[in-house]
Amino acid sequence: MTANAHLKLAARYGAPDVSPPKPWNDTIDQLLDHRSVRAFTGQPLPEGTIETLIAAAQSASTSSNLQVWSVVAVQDAGRKSRLSALAGNQPYIRQAPLFFVWLADMSRVSRVAEQQAVELEALPYLESLLLGTIDAALAAQNAVVALESLGLGSVYIGGIRNDIEGVAKELGLPPQVYPVFGLCVGYPSTDQPAKVKPRLSQRAVLHYEGYSAAREQEVIAEYDERLGAFYEREGLKSSGWSEQVVNRLRSAANLHGREELLGELTRMGFGLR
Repeated sequence: MTANAHLKLAARYGAPDVSPPKPWNDTIDQLLDHRSVRAFTGQPLPEGTIETLIAAAQSASTSSNLQVWSVVAVQDAGRKSRLSALAGNQPYIRQAPLFFVWLADMSRVSRVAEQQAVELEALPYLESLLLGTIDAALAAQNAVVALESLGLGSVYIGGIRNDIEGVAKELGLPPQVYPVFGLCVGYPSTDQPAKVKPRLSQRAVLHYEGYSAAREQEVIAEYDERLGAFYEREGLKSSGWSEQVVNRLRSAANLHGREELLGELTRMGFGLR
């Protein structure tokens, strides 16, 4: 394991004394270097980039090979601006040269069944919605790994679910399709470089043989300090993870419209049994 790899582990956990694991390679090195990019240059993407990223996305696992996801690639400035407004006016949606909207798409299999005059009895169940959502997430993460290998950066946009009906109208989505999240893609700005944000210690998320929260309070207290120190170095409010969690989830108003998601999904053709 190289000294550079040790530095990347230290950045990922916000602690210089992380015990380094022995298995290591360039892929792991790249994965640990991931960060959310919220400032992009105006440099256009090379021709063929979208198709390359989708090939990587389609190489992800998909349950039963159903492939119940789709993606809309948005480059038009006006459409990006309108989607930004629907997603909480996040400026990087307008700034990034490419904005992907990843979709859970049950409409394609519905059309296949219609052509064969077959009713898909399993389609209205929550499990089918989960399939599409999970498939879309796996595909998108493959695309993120691919784009970072090309020197690009990205940031996921959960705010695309603030108004899924509005997004569906903007993109012309048929029934039984909903936007899971967005993804800004572009070359990272060197003037506002993104930093690797420390994560929870493995002691909080890794359980051997069975789940145990025995030392959770201690581990989270340590993480609160490490994350607060990171924010302070970045010139931001020095808040810990515990404070963030509580502030984010204490009120349904903080969902910014996503508290209406169940009703919207029902109106968009999803039966949730």
